[in-house]
Amino acid sequence: MEALTSSQDGTELSADTILELLANRRRRYLLYALRGHEDPIELSTLAEQVAGWEHDVPPEEVAKNEYKSVYVSSVQCHVPKLADAGVVDHDEDNHTVVLGSNFDQLEPYLRVVVKDEPENSTLHAALERESGDGLLGRVRENVARLKH
Repeated sequence: MEALTSSQDGTELSADTILELLANRRRRYLLYALRGHEDPIELSTLAEQVAGWEHDVPPEEVAKNEYKSVYVSSVQCHVPKLADAGVVDHDEDNHTVVLGSNFDQLEPYLRVVVKDEPENSTLHAALERESGDGLLGRVRENVARLKH
């Protein structure tokens, strides 16, 4: 059994790396889906959730080709890029992913870019359902503080 892979655990991420990781919407969606989960999640489950958010439908209504597109790009591109930065840990044998030690460095920026996600969408509704100290709640608190 291969251990979870992450090549930059505990290293400081550069601004360029952070911006590159968050520049892609699909990677942001993967991170949104992983937030709040301590246990590894199967890539297939993540791909269904991300495809649902991308097409603004519940995960169970995602077309097979839409799911496959998300799954393949996640396996071949997005998860390895996040794992190389230590933002996620990827168990290639079990096809699972969990947030890595470097996610904490990325989260403040993820809170900023969430403001650009579609407001009347299944993604927005999912983020809104998070607890009061969830992602959107913290964004609103920060915006309120800036206005005063």
